[in-house]
Amino acid sequence: MANEAKYHRVLLKLSGESLMGARQYGIDSARLADYARDIRTAVDTGVQVAIVIGGGNIFRGLSGATQGFDRVKGDQMGMLATVINSLALSSALAAEGVKARVLTAIRMEPIGEFYNKWRAIELMEQGEVVILSAGTGNPYFTTDTGSSLRGIEIEADAMLKGTRVDGIYTADPEKDPTATKFDTITYDEIYRRNLRVMDLTATTICKENNLPIVVFDMDTPGNLIKVLRGERIGTVVTN
Repeated sequence: MANEAKYHRVLLKLSGESLMGARQYGIDSARLADYARDIRTAVDTGVQVAIVIGGGNIFRGLSGATQGFDRVKGDQMGMLATVINSLALSSALAAEGVKARVLTAIRMEPIGEFYNKWRAIELMEQGEVVILSAGTGNPYFTTDTGSSLRGIEIEADAMLKGTRVDGIYTADPEKDPTATKFDTITYDEIYRRNLRVMDLTATTICKENNLPIVVFDMDTPGNLIKVLRGERIGTVVTN
């Protein structure tokens, strides 16, 4: 499939909440294994993969701030939650025979290597999956913003945003049964419709740097490969 792949290098964004699977908290080992198998198949095709995972299944800084946590400390706790998820995914990938490296935006050797663009690209070119953790290393920035920034830095062809829904809709399909799905949409239309695909900072970074986003259902095994082949599932966001 290497010759069939639409994308040569991708940034895969996974939500922390999706790692919970059917659980109310933490990491569902079956969901993690499903993800690892799909990522292994992608790597086997020759696609270079970098991954950013959220931490909402463990701790979300913004919600912590509403409960009395200092916002900076809450965001730092959220960054550490993404490192935990990254280590879990790294272990699951190793069980599938995939070489994976955790890079962190905050120095914490030997847990992970300190991130820099050239090291990440070097590892991907050697066939390793790089898991980019701890957000941007700064408070007040979401993992969506971190994903946008890293996707641009590593010169990805696209950011693949794996979610529990199968694309972008005119409204929340879980709340509005009349909501209709977009096959493609522009960044400007996302602004006009006030759609919450990502936070505004993340969306603007992608728009200004012409990084396409594909929003798709990652929880259905095999969908990642379909996206990489360019099949029309999910929603593609471009300029």
